[in-house]
Amino acid sequence: MKHLIPEFEKMKERYPEGFESSLVLPCLRRIQEDRGFVAEEDIVALVDYLKVPRIQVEEVLSYYTMLRRKPIGRFHLQACRNIACSMRGAEGVIAHLSRKLGVKPGQTTPDGTFTLTEVECLGSCGTAPVVMVNEAYHENMSTEKLDRLVDELAAGVRAGGK
Repeated sequence: MKHLIPEFEKMKERYPEGFESSLVLPCLRRIQEDRGFVAEEDIVALVDYLKVPRIQVEEVLSYYTMLRRKPIGRFHLQACRNIACSMRGAEGVIAHLSRKLGVKPGQTTPDGTFTLTEVECLGSCGTAPVVMVNEAYHENMSTEKLDRLVDELAAGVRAGGK
């Protein structure tokens, strides 16, 4: 995290003195961008740098689902399970992905290619069921579309692509 301190210092300039706790979320977000997740040593270093109680960092980490404490696969498949998606088959989408990938929600495939996560809402209710892969939305998902999507992603990895 030390190499991020100059960036954190620039962020700090935007806040009045005494508002260091306001930097917890942007700093955690930047740490995750850099490492891919927030490690224990990052938490310790951030608490020391910002001079905030550890509980403030822990609260932010536990509240915001986009922050991760462990590495994820190359492709993060987030399946929405909220009411609109549920009414249009989200449970089937999640079950199908789980079977196809051989992992349960919250797990990563042994080769590190896919992580499957259930999320509460992706904000695309009109196009349910929805699966987000990294930052891209895939809407109106069916088992056929899921198979095609996963197969294309896996083929890209095998071919040395993204």
